[in-house]
Amino acid sequence: MGVLDGKVAIVTGGARGVGRGIALALGKEGARVAIADVLDATPTVAALSDAGAEAFAAECDIRASANVDAFVGSVVERFGTVDVLVNNAIDTAIGPLETLTDEQVLRSFETGPLATYWFLRACFPHLRDGGRVINLRSGTEQNGMSGYAAYVAAKAAVGGLTRAAAREWGRHGINVNAIVPFALSEGTRSALSDEQVEGVLRQLSLRRDGDPETDIGRAAVFLAGPDSAYVTGSTLMLDGGGAFFS
Repeated sequence: MGVLDGKVAIVTGGARGVGRGIALALGKEGARVAIADVLDATPTVAALSDAGAEAFAAECDIRASANVDAFVGSVVERFGTVDVLVNNAIDTAIGPLETLTDEQVLRSFETGPLATYWFLRACFPHLRDGGRVINLRSGTEQNGMSGYAAYVAAKAAVGGLTRAAAREWGRHGINVNAIVPFALSEGTRSALSDEQVEGVLRQLSLRRDGDPETDIGRAAVFLAGPDSAYVTGSTLMLDGGGAFFS
């Protein structure tokens, strides 16, 4: 038996990387998993099915609240409720602040804090009395990593939402927390040079990047499960003890 048997989890951006790792970890602990992504999440669903978990994925452009509402509605129609919400997805631009276009900056916010807000709002009625929310933040909020201005600002806004939702929703029996992962998934690795990667790894106490499933995903299982019943409004650093960006 898994610690999440009977639970229903939504994971945004579960087609690859950290989102995929979290989806797999939740599913292997018994959760039924619904993945919202604009990418093809069929391989993740197949891996979950092979592990004995019930899962489905649907294309969802999370920039529009109507799309988010429709996706959450489809999850409730299929599985009956939502117990765990993981806001992982973001599509951001990288480059000097002064070079970013309006479209690039807006996309960072639309897929980051705004999409997080849309999912929080849509899932609220189903999360009451025991639901869990896990938002993904970034260490770049702390060091303002050069070239990541839109990402830093968007993730900082997610941090603010996490704190506010935890404060408001604790009275409704909903725990809201965040994680800061460092995992060299496809998107992260392609955005960094070899020199940047080596520079980060030298800062770590544990000199490796996190595994999306066994390191990041297992921490998500903790925050989604019964052992974190008294944890809310917290941010869990999953960065090997020193990387300040994800």
